[in-house]
Amino acid sequence: MKQTLTAADVTGLVAVVPTPARPDAASWHATKTISAAMTTAMICSVAAQADMILTMGTFGEGATLTEDEAETFTRIVAAANEGGVPVFAGATTLNTRDTITRARKLLDAGAFGLFLGRPMWCKTDEASIVGFYADVAEALPSAPMIMYDNPQAFKGKISPDTYRALAQIPNIIAAKYVALGAQYVDDVHACGDSLRILPQDSDWLKARRLVGDRASACWTGSAACGMSPLVKLREAILNGHNTTADLITRDINNSYVPLFPMGDFALFSTYNIPLEKARIAAAGLIDPGPPRPPYHQCPAEYLAGATDAGRRWAALERKYQPTSRTSRAKRHSQTDQRHQRRTK
Repeated sequence: MKQTLTAADVTGLVAVVPTPARPDAASWHATKTISAAMTTAMICSVAAQADMILTMGTFGEGATLTEDEAETFTRIVAAANEGGVPVFAGATTLNTRDTITRARKLLDAGAFGLFLGRPMWCKTDEASIVGFYADVAEALPSAPMIMYDNPQAFKGKISPDTYRALAQIPNIIAAKYVALGAQYVDDVHACGDSLRILPQDSDWLKARRLVGDRASACWTGSAACGMSPLVKLREAILNGHNTTADLITRDINNSYVPLFPMGDFALFSTYNIPLEKARIAAAGLIDPGPPRPPYHQCPAEYLAGATDAGRRWAALERKYQPTSRTSRAKRHSQTDQRHQRRTK
């Protein structure tokens, strides 16, 4: 089977989702922590409006799920998605061989492609980074991949030279990018048209102004909080309505302010999982359940900020939600058209 997606197919909203947990998931005694009902509800909501879905990343708790839970979750996601949008499953482990083993199981469970960071026990140099992705691509030549470039999580930033080498691996079609720093434009140019770098939703408009159509998509960690602001942002950006996109971007940025303790991204990264789960719970669309150990501890004052961020997003969801049957019908029609284009 040949790979069915390329960088040119990466457009719109790439939704990063949590792994909903049963109430006992914070205990080390728990063995089957996936909430099937909440997972199904979440995927049905997100898949109807997103263009791609990424699972089992950082706040998707890919590091704390057992092998059985990862497979179970992927099967539930695939069943709820019903072959709709491409789902990329997180398969990152601490080494290449286990990553390939887990990736095979997740692809067999219904994942369309792979969402891969890199092993992080030791810092990986350029040769190790390129070698890791090349080995996975060799083992799984038909599996498209979306990388994860997070300097805080993976102990370093991927350089333009490394991106240039990674762009030569056909399986890699995109990279989830944490923040638009001084290196962003160089990274985009290094990738050419072979690999799409995905800015965060709050940076998407800025990225378009810097690199134009090469910023064809963004990733969002807010899909499970409600898609309405994101759908409006996609519509405005892809149609060139920059004034509207700027207003929506300001609203989105304002909702994120209390999520970062003392405005510190490094501190946020320490408590990423409980903070994001608290935010999603407060937004009220789904109940993500508790974080899994050992990443279930978090200072109460930080959780209060995340709760405020979730409530701010809920207000945006009400603000941007379609109010008429005509608007909802238009949205469903656009979703159907996207699905039809992917299946041709």
